[in-house]
Amino acid sequence: MNTFNNVYKGKTVLVTGHTGFKGSWLSIWLTGLGANVVGYALDPYSPRCNYCISHLKDRLFADERGDVRDSQRLEEVIAKYKPSMIFHLAAQALVRTSYEQPKLTYETNVIGSLNVLEAARKFDFVKQIIMITSDKCYENVEQIWGYRETDRMGGYDPYSSSKGCAELLISSWRNSYFNPKDYAQHGKALASVRAGNVIGGGDWSDNRLIPDCIRYIEQGKDIEIRSPQATRPWEHVLEPLSGYLKVGEKLVEDPITYSTSFNFGPGIGANRTVWEVVQKVISCYGKGNVVDKSQTGGVHENTLLSLDVTKAYRMLDKWHARLSFDQAIEFTVDWYKHALTEQDMWDYCAQQIKAYEEKI
Repeated sequence: MNTFNNVYKGKTVLVTGHTGFKGSWLSIWLTGLGANVVGYALDPYSPRCNYCISHLKDRLFADERGDVRDSQRLEEVIAKYKPSMIFHLAAQALVRTSYEQPKLTYETNVIGSLNVLEAARKFDFVKQIIMITSDKCYENVEQIWGYRETDRMGGYDPYSSSKGCAELLISSWRNSYFNPKDYAQHGKALASVRAGNVIGGGDWSDNRLIPDCIRYIEQGKDIEIRSPQATRPWEHVLEPLSGYLKVGEKLVEDPITYSTSFNFGPGIGANRTVWEVVQKVISCYGKGNVVDKSQTGGVHENTLLSLDVTKAYRMLDKWHARLSFDQAIEFTVDWYKHALTEQDMWDYCAQQIKAYEEKI
C-alpha cells in the first residue's frame, strides 16, 4: 500500500519518547512504512506497556536511552545516527502529575522541546521537525466550539501551561531560525501538531480513564469515576498519528507551505462524556460495573475541550478522523483483551494499523 507517498521508506527518523504510549505506536507504524527508526527515551513505565509487549526494541534500527532534558546526550544520539526527520513526543503528559511535580513538567515539556529544536538547528542533516504538543495548549474558556490553530495559547494547570509555553517556543524558533521564507538558507521545516484524549491499546498510565477502567475490570472491582459528565473528543491513537505522518510527508514535499501548526481530532459531534466512555468499555469487554465517585475540592480539570480540524482537512488531503466513537473503543478494548494471552503484540498492532490504513 502506497501510504504517505512512500516518503518514509529508507528514511532515518528519530522518535523521542518511543517507549511511551503514542511514541511506541508511531514507531511501529514508521517501521512498517520502511523507516529506520531511532528511538530516544527513558525506560518504559510498565512491563505491560505497548513498547514492551510488542517487543519494539527488537524491531528498531536503534534503541537509545536518554532524557530530553539532557541536551548533551540528545545531541550525541543525533550526531551518531544522523536522522533527517525528528518526531518529538517525549513529555510529562499527565495533568495530575503536573500538580505534584510542576518543575519536572516544565523542564521536560519546555526545556526538553528547546533542546530538540537547538539540536535540529545545530545539525544540517536534520531537515524536518514535527513537534507534538497537546490540545491543552489553548487558553480554555470552556467554549462549545472547537479551538483553531490561531487561538490564544494558555493553560490553567501546570501541564496545560507547559504545552502552551512549548507552542510559543516553537513559534518563536520557526520565526527566528526556521522561517519558511528563508528556507533556501536554513533548509529546515518545522511543524507543531496538537491532539488530546487519545486512547488505544498499551497505555497503562496512572489517572487515565481507559487504563483505569481496564485495571478495575481485570481486578474484579467497580470502576470509580470522579468526573462523569466531563466531555472530551475521544479519538484512537492511530487517528492523530496518521495526521502526524501526513504532516511529515508534506514537510518533505513542500516544506515552506507546511511549516505551521495543525489540530487533529474528531468533530465536535463525536464528543462523549466520561460516563458514556466507561459504559462502552464495559460493553466491549463483556463485564464490569461503574460507580459515580464525583469529587469536590479536587484539582482543577477542564470539563469541555474540542479542536477545530478544518485546517488539517483543507491542507492535508482532506484529513479527518476515520473511526467512529464505537470503533475507537472497540479497537482499544480488543487490544487489551488480546494482550491477556499473547506474548508478542507486534503482529496485532500491525493488524490494527493495516485495518486503519485501509480506511484512509
